[in-house]
Amino acid sequence: MEIKKTPKANLENKKGLFLEIGLIISLSLCILMFSLSQKEKVVVTMTDDVAIVEQEIVEITRQEEPPKAPQAKTISVSADILRVVKDDAKITTNIDFTEFSDDLAVEVAAAAAPVEEEVVEEEEIFLIAETMPTFEGGDLNTFRKWVQERLKYPVVAQENNIQGRVVVTFVVGKDGSVGRVQVLASPDKSLSDEAVRVIESSPKWTPGKQRGNPVQIRFNLPVEFKIQ
Repeated sequence: MEIKKTPKANLENKKGLFLEIGLIISLSLCILMFSLSQKEKVVVTMTDDVAIVEQEIVEITRQEEPPKAPQAKTISVSADILRVVKDDAKITTNIDFTEFSDDLAVEVAAAAAPVEEEVVEEEEIFLIAETMPTFEGGDLNTFRKWVQERLKYPVVAQENNIQGRVVVTFVVGKDGSVGRVQVLASPDKSLSDEAVRVIESSPKWTPGKQRGNPVQIRFNLPVEFKIQ
């Protein structure tokens, strides 16, 4: 089937018309853009009639306080003035010696003499001497055996099954007496009290000597407590 075109539908005949319409529209837009971009500009000119006011800058300074004037010190002058008496002037006194009698006892306060504290020098206690003390002809082991034989086991310690070793220190004096008994170690107070009791009941020893003079000797003694 052959397609036929009408002369009215042919757009090439109207090509010149469309070109003219496009030019008119483009020209109109250009004129419109130029009209919108031009605006009136106001130019302000400065005249010479304006006066410039100059302000003086005042420097701020800190005012220092004037120094205080020194205060005048007043010196009080005592009215009591010593009266100088010449050597040749006579001085009279109004003392009546009749007030004193021969029977009047005059007490003189004796100046208290300073009391000097006595410095008690503690005698030296030796651990070893040239001649050591002896107990009933024996040494420390003899005394330990004597103590062990006289111990009475405390009931409280026995009921609580308390036993052990009590270490005691004591001093044999110059006269052979036993003193200064102290407990160094103990498992229970009841045991240490019993050991101290027996040691303090000791008879006198033969004292030790150093360079021929009797001296004090310190001993340490372990005492055993065992439940049998």
